Amino acid sequence: MMYFENKKVRNELKFYLHLHEYISLRSKTSAMLELDKHSLTDEGYGIRSLYFDGMHAHSLYDKNDGIFNREKYRIRVYNESDAVIKLERKSKYGSYIHKESVPLTKLQYEDILKGSFESLYQTGYPLLDDFHHALAYRNFRPSAITDYTREAYIYGPGNVRITFDKRLAAGVNSTDLFSESLILEEVLPVEQTVLEVKFDEFLPVQVQRLLQVNRFARSAISKFVICKEAGMLHFKQ
Repeated sequence: MMYFENKKVRNELKFYLHLHEYISLRSKTSAMLELDKHSLTDEGYGIRSLYFDGMHAHSLYDKNDGIFNREKYRIRVYNESDAVIKLERKSKYGSYIHKESVPLTKLQYEDILKGSFESLYQTGYPLLDDFHHALAYRNFRPSAITDYTREAYIYGPGNVRITFDKRLAAGVNSTDLFSESLILEEVLPVEQTVLEVKFDEFLPVQVQRLLQVNRFARSAISKFVICKEAGMLHFKQ
């Protein structure tokens, strides 16, 4: 296992794929790797996230400025359902990532949107305590909604996870994940897919041969930044 600042970290590689590259790689990947158990169909499952940022938009600018050590808070739901609501903190150290996650109740989520944070305090989850501090004392607020379909595959050796993220869209009129009037605007060309490859210490040779990632140009892709900037075109923040 790899550690940074006493946190277990994983490698994360990101690439843009054109439609024909996606179709070819998907065919090979689905033949070799197991489809993630959360997938509803072969197309995968829906992910919608609400990201938070401080009053000076440091999460946005830290990413754009290439700051080595940065973190983001987000609330994530699946397939537009409130059955599972997660608070996540994703820490980034160069190309390494560390992700923490705790469950939220619908009531806690609604309190956060109302600007009430006391239900997060002293719950026994350190991550919720940190998030409470970010909201109450660092002025973190809802900043951007991302929405996309994720097609995910897993491979045991190396704890490999390969995902194709499709139809990335930004919420441009609301910061409520469950708003019935939420307007989603696609922010990437329809023929473009985001490939993400996550693994622990090593990427197995079989997966290296499958992906041949040297064919593609690595990109510092941030769905949060893409969707935040799309929203800023609609509303001055």
